Amino acid sequence: MSRRHAIFEVTPSGVTIEDLASRNGVIVNGHRIDAKVNLSVGDRILIGSQELTLLAARDPQAGMPLGKMTLPKLRLNTPSVGLQPSSSVDPDPEPSMVRRADQFKLLSGVAEKALAMGKAGEAERLLASALADVIEATRAGRPLPSTLVDQAAKFSAKLATATGKGGWADYVIELYAAQKRPAPANVIDELYNAMRKVTAVDIHRLRNYVAMLRQNLPRYGPAERFLFQRLEGLERLAALR
Repeated sequence: MSRRHAIFEVTPSGVTIEDLASRNGVIVNGHRIDAKVNLSVGDRILIGSQELTLLAARDPQAGMPLGKMTLPKLRLNTPSVGLQPSSSVDPDPEPSMVRRADQFKLLSGVAEKALAMGKAGEAERLLASALADVIEATRAGRPLPSTLVDQAAKFSAKLATATGKGGWADYVIELYAAQKRPAPANVIDELYNAMRKVTAVDIHRLRNYVAMLRQNLPRYGPAERFLFQRLEGLERLAALR
């Protein structure tokens, strides 16, 4: 696979792929392409030694194009990758939000590569629009897949660490306050990292979140109590800044 092998473009009308003059080319359904090609559900795309399968071609309820995504050099652990609904979702999330969870997962893989290369600004640009959609849906009280919430929170915390912007840490707290549940351990770990990097956070938002969780403490099991204790520690750390 070349360093910049192909580019996918996802819009409300569908998905296209274009070969970026790669050495081995892009194979769609057994045929090498020489121009931008419209993809359909079930199409099989061979890029180097990796085979992808498109499982969803568009989101009919999406109002804005998702834009272009250049496929970098990467390794996939599964032979078939696409956009399919996650099995771990909250009760009755909107179908469009379930699809967005899988789209976000795909996009975040590219952002992860950017972060690994020290390109925090590029990762932020890649995810900003998708993260804005999640927080707007949260504020509107729309049910969201738990996988989407956790993915958005994880990358917001990583962006806080990478950019030093406390607003991304505040984003995480707002998400889980709306969910009325403790953040998962991996998100809390990243928030601790972020607290050592950011210039400031909304301490009042964090305190209100911890206070809300404290009211629910009698209903928590051992695992949730441990997460709560770590969030209390995070509150104390933030107060020292």
